[in-house]
Amino acid sequence: MIVRTLAEITDTDRDVTTEHWRSKRIVLAGDGVGFSVHETVLEPGAVNDFWYANHIEAVFIVEGDGELLDKETGEVHQLAPGSIYVLDGNERHQLRPRTRMRTLCVFNPPVTGREVHDENGVYPLVVEDKS
Repeated sequence: MIVRTLAEITDTDRDVTTEHWRSKRIVLAGDGVGFSVHETVLEPGAVNDFWYANHIEAVFIVEGDGELLDKETGEVHQLAPGSIYVLDGNERHQLRPRTRMRTLCVFNPPVTGREVHDENGVYPLVVEDKS
């Protein structure tokens, strides 16, 4: 059983901050459960281009609002608390928070926590060494 709090993760190597967002990696590949879970807070006014070419991601909006642009179709979706989007086709997308947005994200396969977005917004597929 894994029991963990956000307070325990804050200001550790599981707490990743960029100019536009902060992600607390609650469950990672090393935990061995087959998925990862993050709390990500996005700053208002930021334009975030992402493309999880190697992962399926589900994002649940807890607070705040913004827009999600499907960069492949041009379709725009309005996001608010209670919304979820699932990138089950590895869609290139852009997230534009109007207000501070707090989200819960689930990745499959799980991320290790060492990934960094490349110039295309992609996380590389990093496999956790079990040895």
